[in-house]
Amino acid sequence: MGLIKSPKPQPTNEDVRRRGRDCDALVAQLEDANPMARRWAARDLTDCPGASAALVGRLSREPDPSVRDVIFTTLTALGDDPAVAGLVECLNSEDAALRNEAIEAMKQLPEKVAPIMRGLLLNPDQDVRIFAVNILESLRHPDVEFWLIGVIESDPDLNVCGTAVDLLGEVGSEASREPLVRLKKRFADQPYIQFAVDLALTRISQN
Repeated sequence: MGLIKSPKPQPTNEDVRRRGRDCDALVAQLEDANPMARRWAARDLTDCPGASAALVGRLSREPDPSVRDVIFTTLTALGDDPAVAGLVECLNSEDAALRNEAIEAMKQLPEKVAPIMRGLLLNPDQDVRIFAVNILESLRHPDVEFWLIGVIESDPDLNVCGTAVDLLGEVGSEASREPLVRLKKRFADQPYIQFAVDLALTRISQN
């Protein structure tokens, strides 16, 4: 009677994680067929300055939501210029979930995002400009109102201005009053802007 081979033991979480610990090995592990391995690699790359480019490169190709979530967490923790640039790239994606995750990540990096905010608010793509206003909502930067005033004074798009007006109703001061009145005149034939501006002015008066 032949020997019965014992089933090959399945790798544990720790086994998968420990396939490679140095930064180069962790970057290589981002391409592993096992999503658990990719997840551990993405998490452990937090300790590897310079790993942002590899993480960004993997992000748009990553099919597993849990791995992608960890990649965003690590990019936020690294918070260097390549990480921020990668998050900005996500704003142009057709993947709505990817865009939303990038927005949430950028909200956690006010010091890094603030220097590029003006460029985002002037982006040729109106959707990117709207995303930029959404980021301002949680940025907690002293120039938020100033940036929003710039939007309603110069942006030609109704939806971009409307998004900015909604936020000015929450963070605006008396400095926003005249720009809001001018916006109302600029879009005199747009009921939504008329309503949104009136609501924002009322809230500012109550602050």
